[in-house]
Formats: sequence, C-alpha cells, structure tokens
Amino acid sequence: MSDQLQKFMFDAAPVRGEYVSLDATWRAVLERHNYPAPVRHLLGEMMAAAALFTANIKFDGALILQLHGDGPVSMIVVECNADFTMRATAKYSGDIPDDASLKAMVNVNGRARFAITLDPRVKQPGQQPYQGVVALSDEHGPLPDMASVLEHYMHHSEQLDTRLWLASDDTRTVGVLLQKLPGHGGTAGSGAELAPEIDEDTWNRVCQLGNTLKRDEMLSTDRETLLHRLFWEETVRVFDPQTVSFRCTCSRERVANMLRTLGEAEVMSVFDERPNVEVACEFCRQTYHFDKVDAAQLFSEQPHSAPSQHH
Repeated sequence: MSDQLQKFMFDAAPVRGEYVSLDATWRAVLERHNYPAPVRHLLGEMMAAAALFTANIKFDGALILQLHGDGPVSMIVVECNADFTMRATAKYSGDIPDDASLKAMVNVNGRARFAITLDPRVKQPGQQPYQGVVALSDEHGPLPDMASVLEHYMHHSEQLDTRLWLASDDTRTVGVLLQKLPGHGGTAGSGAELAPEIDEDTWNRVCQLGNTLKRDEMLSTDRETLLHRLFWEETVRVFDPQTVSFRCTCSRERVANMLRTLGEAEVMSVFDERPNVEVACEFCRQTYHFDKVDAAQLFSEQPHSAPSQHH
C-alpha cells in the first residue's frame, strides 16, 4: 500500500518519529478540485501534517486543521479521523503566483486565523470540541512555511520539541516528524535512567539528519530507502504501518440537518426562483437535491441527529 503512516522509535533516547506518504488519498482530493500550484502544495502539506499529528494522539474523533486567511486563500480545512480516513478542501480567489509565500496567500494583513480542533466522535452532554490557536508568526515576524508554523505551535503551546519536514506535488504528499518525548525516562524497554546530555545529543543529531532532507528526494524516494538513508547509524524500532485513505463523511441526513438550521422560511424561499435546493459538499463535490416536497418534510419531522458543522 502506498498510502501509509509509519511510526518508529529511537532506542538511544526518548525520541519518536513518523513518516507518511499520501498518493491515492492526495489524488482523490485533487480529482475533485482545481487548485493553483501554491494552493495545492499548501493543502498537501497540511494533509501530511494532519495525518502525522493524528498518529500522536489517542482520540476517538477527528483532528481538524482550519486556516482562515485574509489573502487570496480564504480557507483551508483538512480533517483526519482516528482511523486515518481523510478529506480536505480549500477556497481561493484571483490569480496566485507560483512562487507565492504563505504570508502572501493567507496572511496579507496579519489577520489570518489557524486552529487545530479535536472533535470527538461521540460527544457527552455539554461537551465542546477542544481547539488550540496556532500563530502564523513569532517574535521575528511571519513564519515562512507550514512546517515552521506547526513546530512553533507544538513547542510553545504543547511544550513538545517537534521537527517537521513536509513536501507536496501534483501526485504525492509526504511528511516526516521527529518529536522529543516529555521527560527523561530510560531507554525504551528498560528501567535505566537516561542522562539529559545523551538525550540532547541524540535529539540534535537526528534533527540534523532530518535537515538533510530535500523536497525532491522526499517526493521521489520510497519510505524504506529514505529512512535507511537518514538513520542507518541509529538503532531504530519500526512499528507496523497504518493505512491512510480518502473518505468524506457527508450524507443526505447531515445536509438535511444543516438546512433545518437555516430555518423553514429561508429554505422555502429558494423555490421562488428554482425547482430544487442543491447543496454541494465542499470536500467531495457530491451534490444533494431537495425538491419542495422534500423540503416541506424536513420541517414536519424531527431531525434524527444533532446538526453538524461539517457536511
């Protein structure tokens, strides 16, 4: 399988790593949308990052990256579920140069918003999704790319030293993550205390190895070859890979619930101009049709589930 996430662990220090490659999953997104090159690359990098972050948490629900921009790119949403099914979408306007920076695309006036949301699959009464706000700049100014943005968030908001390398083109998106685990416990599988200087030495060494990654190499090299090239001198334990795939969670029932939230008067007013209400999913482009009889039935019966903010 080409669409897989691989976890690995260094025995010399509490440092974990992950590698993800999305081929068919990424193409399933691109087949449904026509994005300019810089938007494609940013969206692909966010998809790789979402899969990597999902692998780091034990959570039954969806991890959602939401970027709302004040530039040509007004919105990017990437959603990765606990079973590593994914979907993604973006909205943009105008012409975007091929060499457009992250700031030029989404943060022109410094008012862009980026958030990481954990949305539980089953909500308890009164439970709200957890949301963390992600800064697009630091004390030195705008951060240059998505990897830097997410590294800054993990270090300052989650207190976890994390390094990310992300790459995307028209057929593939790839990500590598290294993360220092909190605390200075023993080496994996032992009760021995690990000296902090050994931990720092290993962390700095593997990060320097990660810094040798080049975009073209990431996109053209298979997982085994890439990881061996990087860490052949390290003692690394590799875990069973997990499969990643595209799946949209939209449904006619969810769209119906969304229409109910608009109110009967607003929905029925559409029929003054057209015979059907048509709602297209922003993620998969599936179109749902409701005629006047369908719409009237929506407001004559109780909804089967609570309205969802995602459709």
